[in-house]
Amino acid sequence: MHQFSRSYTTVLTQSLANAEAFPVPYRHWVMSNLLPESALAQLQSLPIPAPDNGGVSGRREVHNATRRYFDAEAFQNFPVTMEVASFLQASDTVASLSQAFGVDLEGTYLRLEYAQDIDGFWLEPHTDLGVKRFTLLLYLSDGEGHDTLGTDIYSDAITHVGRSPFAPNKAMVFVPADNTWHGFEKRPIKGVRRSLILNYVTSEWRAREQLAFPQNPVTTANVIAAAH
Repeated sequence: MHQFSRSYTTVLTQSLANAEAFPVPYRHWVMSNLLPESALAQLQSLPIPAPDNGGVSGRREVHNATRRYFDAEAFQNFPVTMEVASFLQASDTVASLSQAFGVDLEGTYLRLEYAQDIDGFWLEPHTDLGVKRFTLLLYLSDGEGHDTLGTDIYSDAITHVGRSPFAPNKAMVFVPADNTWHGFEKRPIKGVRRSLILNYVTSEWRAREQLAFPQNPVTTANVIAAAH
């Protein structure tokens, strides 16, 4: 597996230390400066055209054919995708995230979606509950008005209560539960709203082609062993 520079770990450690926790309407966190600046710049400018949503939105699944992931094809064409994925697959990284957010990620699989949303995009409120064990929404773009394009937060399926801050290298984090309602209220998008959707999913995830390393679940076992 491709190696990543130690700067990734240094930056993540600082980002976790400075993460802001919010208890309502469900426990979630906002992180800043999650990736090294060099990696962020490369992700912001990946030469992948934004798909046309055809005026249809509401659920990402309706555009499955045009969704892009950090997979074998991406790894071959864009080295930064392999570098980021290798970092998020690493045992030390997984252990740090598990400890910081109180979630057991042992045996899950890494899924990274490179999302590019254009005007007309919206998402109905949903919870991610099910086979997603962990969700981190990393924001990338900085176009005009993009500071208003954060993830919308709800106290239930219909009650909007807030919005996460959207800025390059900021992220919203939560552990999916039956109350983690989030979505995206339809509003104007100038240019392309780019983000990286990070999930660790269970072995029950059916679309194996979406996984970064479909044959390799993450593990923290060697980290635990080293600690003892």
